[in-house]
Amino acid sequence: MTKLSVNINKIATLRNARGGNVPDLIKAAKDIERFGAEGITVHPRPDERHITYKDVYELKQIITTEFNIEGNPKEQKFVDLVLAVKPEQVTLVPDAQGQVTSDHGWDTIKNKEYLKEIISVFKSKGIRTSIFVDPDPRMVEAAHYTGTNRIELYTEDYARNFYGSKEKAIQPFILAAQLAKNLGIGVNAGHDLSLQNLNYFFLQVPGLLEVSIGHALISDALYLGLENTVQLYLRQLKQI
Repeated sequence: MTKLSVNINKIATLRNARGGNVPDLIKAAKDIERFGAEGITVHPRPDERHITYKDVYELKQIITTEFNIEGNPKEQKFVDLVLAVKPEQVTLVPDAQGQVTSDHGWDTIKNKEYLKEIISVFKSKGIRTSIFVDPDPRMVEAAHYTGTNRIELYTEDYARNFYGSKEKAIQPFILAAQLAKNLGIGVNAGHDLSLQNLNYFFLQVPGLLEVSIGHALISDALYLGLENTVQLYLRQLKQI
């Protein structure tokens, strides 16, 4: 079974644009779980332009599914937050300061020793680790030596090329997932997955454990309603 973790950053972005507490992030997270999602993802950034550190502590108190916190561990504030909150999973992303959105995975060869060290810190506290990687066999193989539990395949290239040739677009991800499985690493995926391209990805990529989806899902919810949209995404993670 592939789990759907809903990234609620965009709900926080909307709230922060006006100030106050509309929409209510905590209520939204509870509702998303009630509508069937198997996890909640947040990606707090140093400028707190969407999810705030206060949000993360409050969410930890109410989430009943899996809590996944994404971020760059080279920010000590982020490391301290994760160790204090102890989510089920931390996803390590090599974002730069002020970056609008994630746009590349780790160079796990260059950063192998650093990742090995920081991953051991999180794992010692019982937190499952996942690292954001491109579907490059060299990066997947080097990820194995960091000791990470999982990788999250960065899927923007797949989404961008899906309408040109989905068969060609999916190939690097199939190979990366197969290699990860052989190395004993779990496979997650995320970035620009949508109602249009998710089911094909799910059907083709072996051993897919979790997808983290935010921007497309929240955008679809503007037209389709949040409960209906969560259900539609869950349906894409089935043999249809």
